[in-house]
Amino acid sequence: MRSIPTGRLYYSISEVSDMIGVKPHVLRYWETQFKMLRPKKGRGGARMYRKRDVEILFEVKQLLYDHRFTIAGARRKLLDDRGNKEQMELGFARTDREEMLRALRRDLEGLLTMLQGPNGSRARARK
Repeated sequence: MRSIPTGRLYYSISEVSDMIGVKPHVLRYWETQFKMLRPKKGRGGARMYRKRDVEILFEVKQLLYDHRFTIAGARRKLLDDRGNKEQMELGFARTDREEMLRALRRDLEGLLTMLQGPNGSRARARK
């Protein structure tokens, strides 16, 4: 059931429809209901699904068809699952944080000096 051909960056709506096992109009409807589904569109407006889009579609289908979730329930479940992924917390000692802030300030002051130009006043945008 879950066979995504490898070696390609994009898949057409008809290919994805065959992979998922639903009609193309269902995929288009799901795009309106699940904001995380945003396939790119080609010059002619044809949808180009990435591998991640196809994986999300498999999850949507499983939630709706196998687990009998409502659209709203499936949307909530997917959003909750995305939020629960572990994030690594970077611990900084107080001295490290202060040094990073000093370095950032030096960089920003240098950028400001560059933007002000040779005469010390900011360059004005021409209309």
